[in-house]
Amino acid sequence: MSKYNITLIPGDGIGPELADAAKRCVDALGLDIKWDVMEAGLGTIEKCKTPLPARTLDSIRKNKVAIKGPITTPVGTGFRSVNVELRKTLDLYACLRPCKTYEGVRSKYDKIDLVIVRENTEDLYAGIEFEEGLKDTKDLIATLEKMSGKIIKPNSAISIKPISVEGTERIVKFAFEYALKNNRKLVTAVHKANIMKFTDGLFLEVAREVAKGYEGRIAFEDRIVDNMCMQLVRKPEDYDVLVLPNLYGDIISDLAAGLVGGLGVAPGANIGDGIAVFEPTHGSAPKYKGMNKTNPTAIILSAVLMLKYIGEEKKAEVLEDAVASVIRERKFVTYDMKEKRDDPAAVGTREMADAIIRKIIG
Repeated sequence: MSKYNITLIPGDGIGPELADAAKRCVDALGLDIKWDVMEAGLGTIEKCKTPLPARTLDSIRKNKVAIKGPITTPVGTGFRSVNVELRKTLDLYACLRPCKTYEGVRSKYDKIDLVIVRENTEDLYAGIEFEEGLKDTKDLIATLEKMSGKIIKPNSAISIKPISVEGTERIVKFAFEYALKNNRKLVTAVHKANIMKFTDGLFLEVAREVAKGYEGRIAFEDRIVDNMCMQLVRKPEDYDVLVLPNLYGDIISDLAAGLVGGLGVAPGANIGDGIAVFEPTHGSAPKYKGMNKTNPTAIILSAVLMLKYIGEEKKAEVLEDAVASVIRERKFVTYDMKEKRDDPAAVGTREMADAIIRKIIG
């Protein structure tokens, strides 16, 4: 039996409860795993003066695989997203977000099986911003006006959107290789090249060039992002693997999660060359911290992705089947998965994980 060293980052808010649920479910599979528990998030700032300590990054670099609970990102103020920093620092350029229907989850749709492949390091999430009113921002505005011949309001803030040939090429190749490995039939590139002709235009141009190398094996098409949103609501069954620049990928992955029941059942993976971090798509919901209330499905399905990544396909299938069975029966599930959210028969995070473990061990 192979031995695995895996970094476990509990996170903050509801993160520690969810991380514990995922760990216990994975442990029930009988694999030889040494968990390297590391800190990140709000709780580490006072102690470490940073939400992302160097030792946490070192652990991920050493182990090559990590799973983490959600981490709070302040809106408008405070530190930048730990999630974004992890992706940039470790060059986790591919964000993989499968959105799949599970029988028993309340949704207006059924039989959906979409995969969102989001570029993780470029676009407007590159973090190249200039604050309104600062001298550097005013100088930049003046330079941009001179170069473009366009007027920019002097009290503007500026954000830069870099899209590179290299960044686009590797994310589109990742989408095609994923499609090949997982018996998918279609890759759709999503963009706004009709308006942003040089940035999104480059993304589309490179995607088309990469697609030529897969002709006859994987079909390819492209969609403008606003039209893509409409198409997913109208006929999501027409789509398979979507590959997108960073911002559109973030938005569309939430839309796709909504089609299958919400973020509570939406797993995620951030993958680079030989290194990966797995996490649920949803946030840290600090108001529910310590209440044993939150649905653990997304982080447990993220563990399924992790198991597939390390080559434990059969164990991944066992875990996913156990999750699907518990959801289908609707007996030992959290309040959000009940027919009525105030159903007194709803169980907590721990109890739902216990039910999944019982399915695993038989």
